[in-house]
Amino acid sequence: MNPQPPAGSSAWEGHKPGDGAIYTRICPLAMAGANTAGLMGPPVTFWSAVPPATAVDPVQLAQQALDKMTLLGPDIASPAATGKYVIGMPMWMWVHESPTTYGPNTASATAGGVTVTAVAKVSRIDWTMGDSSTVTCNGPGTVYTTSYGKQESPTCGHTYSNTSAAQKGGKYTLTATSTWTVDWHVNGGGETGQLTAIRQSQLQLAIGELQVVR
Repeated sequence: MNPQPPAGSSAWEGHKPGDGAIYTRICPLAMAGANTAGLMGPPVTFWSAVPPATAVDPVQLAQQALDKMTLLGPDIASPAATGKYVIGMPMWMWVHESPTTYGPNTASATAGGVTVTAVAKVSRIDWTMGDSSTVTCNGPGTVYTTSYGKQESPTCGHTYSNTSAAQKGGKYTLTATSTWTVDWHVNGGGETGQLTAIRQSQLQLAIGELQVVR
């Protein structure tokens, strides 16, 4: 407590100031089936000869471990901002994989003798194409090679039906949003859990139209 109770207070339980200290403990309410966020039980005041151990919240340690990671938005390989794309032609979308842009990415945090290790990996990428379409891909996508010809991507793709000529700057704004799933565990066994992180990347994409010359 700050300030400490005066000498003679019943809080000292017969002890004197300097013989340890008076502490106040406040605990979250535990009500089964209820959302107790922000609800605290009544404070409990007690004397102790030594400072009581501070409880370590593994979820906070997991968040600290996550904060140590340099998680970035998707590293878009295709489509490329400098590429040439036309309406009616299947577009293949895929991303480069690295620890910071796709995972896995690992970090740990320690406090009070407790260590939590977290492992983050992208679980899905939502592509907002700029033409009111959204494509959800559950993987990094398939790398296109000329042997595929004009077929659609088997994992992640889109076909534009309108050019970007009417858009600002003559280009669509494409946004790739990655959802990172972060699994964490207390080292040595015990509690486990999961966090989620969101990261984005954008690029400007021009979609043209093939003209038939006769």
